[in-house]
Amino acid sequence: MNNTTALRFTLLLALSPALLAAPGLSAQSKSDKSVVVEEIVARVNNDIITFSDFQKADATLHQEIMQDCQNCPQDKLETLYRERAKDLLRDLIDQQLLIQRGKDEGISVEADVIKRLDDVRKQNNLASLDDLEKAVEGEGLSWEDYKSQIRNSLLTQKVIQQEMNSRIIIGNDEAQKYYDEHKQDFVRPEQVVLAEISLSTEKKTPEEIAAIQRKAEDYYNRIVKGEDFFEIAKRYSEGVTGKQGGEIGTFKRGELSKQLEDATFSLEKGGITPPIQTKTAFLILKVLDHFQSGQQPYEKVREEIMNRIYMQKMQPAMRDYLAQLREQSYVMVRAGFTDTAAVPGASLIQEVAPTPDTPQKSKKKLPKPKASS
Repeated sequence: MNNTTALRFTLLLALSPALLAAPGLSAQSKSDKSVVVEEIVARVNNDIITFSDFQKADATLHQEIMQDCQNCPQDKLETLYRERAKDLLRDLIDQQLLIQRGKDEGISVEADVIKRLDDVRKQNNLASLDDLEKAVEGEGLSWEDYKSQIRNSLLTQKVIQQEMNSRIIIGNDEAQKYYDEHKQDFVRPEQVVLAEISLSTEKKTPEEIAAIQRKAEDYYNRIVKGEDFFEIAKRYSEGVTGKQGGEIGTFKRGELSKQLEDATFSLEKGGITPPIQTKTAFLILKVLDHFQSGQQPYEKVREEIMNRIYMQKMQPAMRDYLAQLREQSYVMVRAGFTDTAAVPGASLIQEVAPTPDTPQKSKKKLPKPKASS
């Protein structure tokens, strides 16, 4: 069961690189005039969420909606945006709370960060991490910020996985009961669930195609000898699904070309095809599952049922956990912005006019954050 993806958070990790001292504080220019450095939307213990963080999250939300609802009419896109935008600040605060909890518990993801960076390097056919760094900075991104985004994403996933594994327990009796009550959901035509490793041959010379075929055969032999299919897919597959391990979906008979149907429907769950040459690529296909037509037996769909029940329990369990984190934390939100998961009595950041610090005026101290339990 892939617990880390069970709850979809907007993990928007373009965090502010520095903690400003207090809401409304300003920096002085060379002409000794006060200049507001950045507006603070929320404080979460000793970290902040800035207005630019909020804007980046909003832009990412727009992109996600466009990707999730391609060819949707404009009014549908606007409705989806309104529904999700109301929780935008909540999700940013959730993310900060999870990152802080991971750090408090001493969870280290540095080895995972290096592995993820190396995977990105291989997916982009770059010779070294130095080349990846140059490519990232060539896109106008800071290398340190890029690594920080990956680090925070991995840390958040580990916290979610750790906490939910301890809170959501699904027994076999519960799964059997679900099956008995939803048997109609498991009457299916024959179908296969597939993942792919795809190596493009478009616009390649015969010599280049021969080299790609040798590469595909090498990957196939490595998998047969025991290497993980999904890891090779993540590293080397040129298909759009490569980064997710190559999974391409479920197919009934008649939905694939005859060439691919014949190669996959003859295999049992776990079977792998040798490299198949199509008009545009060499494909290695893995049968993640093979369902015969008719009522599927309980053991065949047990894992799917477990995932369904897990998903049903995940959202309320995560919200309960995040409510606990809020109660143990110091969270303030600027007036005009809404944390839809705020605990009763949550504080507001008061707007004050920016004034330069002078030797005669001491800085006003902020309330100390509560210690995490």
